[in-house]
Amino acid sequence: MTHFIGQRAQEYLKQLAECTDSEIGVTRFPFTQEHKCANALLTVWMEEADLTVHMDDAGTLIGRYDAGKGTKTLLMGSHQDSVKQGGAYDGIMGIVLPIIALEALNRQGKKLPYSVEILAFADEEGVRFPTALVGPRALAGTLDKSVINRPDKDGITLRSALSSFGVQPENIDRLKRNPEDILGFIETHIEQGPVLEHEGLPLGVVSAICGIERHQLTFTGQAAHAGTVPMHLRKDALTAAAEVTLEAEKLAIKLPDLLANVGQLDVTPNVPNAVPGKVSMMIELRSPVDEVREKAGELLQAFAKETAQIRGLGCEVTRIYSQPATACDPALQLSIATAIGSLDKRVFTLPSGATHDASAMADLTRVAMLFVRCKQGISHNPAEYASDEDMGLAIEALMALLLDLQC
Repeated sequence: MTHFIGQRAQEYLKQLAECTDSEIGVTRFPFTQEHKCANALLTVWMEEADLTVHMDDAGTLIGRYDAGKGTKTLLMGSHQDSVKQGGAYDGIMGIVLPIIALEALNRQGKKLPYSVEILAFADEEGVRFPTALVGPRALAGTLDKSVINRPDKDGITLRSALSSFGVQPENIDRLKRNPEDILGFIETHIEQGPVLEHEGLPLGVVSAICGIERHQLTFTGQAAHAGTVPMHLRKDALTAAAEVTLEAEKLAIKLPDLLANVGQLDVTPNVPNAVPGKVSMMIELRSPVDEVREKAGELLQAFAKETAQIRGLGCEVTRIYSQPATACDPALQLSIATAIGSLDKRVFTLPSGATHDASAMADLTRVAMLFVRCKQGISHNPAEYASDEDMGLAIEALMALLLDLQC
């Protein structure tokens, strides 16, 4: 059965990948014709799985298996939107696999003692509007309603886009769910990294979604002629930035729970024959342990200031963004681990370095994630790929989980 249902998932994802606004990869922004195309396909497959389908006022497409009045509801799903010229699996796979799992159980005549809703969130990537996670935040009751007045690059507000999509954004604050009615939220997602492939494993249990913080650093020295100023008399802002970049790398290698990245540098005057007089840079830190991340940020800020003082440079450093880690629920982690173990696969636990819908859903209910191996760890790229076999195993794991989950 694994190969058959995996092939089916692959065919569904291939059809969804045609709902795109680009010839290269998948470009599917929220509340567009491409979004409507994807929703139309998902609606058909949800209905074939005997789910009742509707769209809420945040633009989330919902397919519901109703176990009867008074039953609690397990929430599953992910996001349908993509980055520009992204892949065919990120987010959308986490909608398709639960649909196939529920349909397979339905064909087998299996009944669940609780209800299930599959959620196809509209906007996780934040690629169209200057906001993200609108759907899960609406369900959790944490949405800042002012975001619906924010425009995209064409001046179309989120409010206008939602209205044109056939929903009523003025009712968005009524979407808040009662936590007592919810069993939890389980998101299935490609790993977006190379760890499972390195371990030779198709599936993984997510322990936590990493917290993130970003630090803006600006070193100010003195731009000068590169051929006339001796090395010991220079005030080179770029060499200071390089020292901090290497220090961030050393710290992340030393601390196993820390990831560090410097991916943005602005160098002035940025010409080959001038000493760099000013450099602005961004350090991003991620960790499943908030204390580790915060301590690393403090250490790097102190190192930057010390480096500037030694080199006779000005230094401004500010933490401009901070998002706490989201711990996955131990009981739901165990349910996923048990399901993977039932397939005779080694259970492997790892954190997620990327942000997911689950991080916002954690304000409503307990959350957990099932990771699926992706080829070479590539994501946000047309080369993104998960195999039929791995997706088939993920569907079987979801079926086992649904049958065994204690409510």
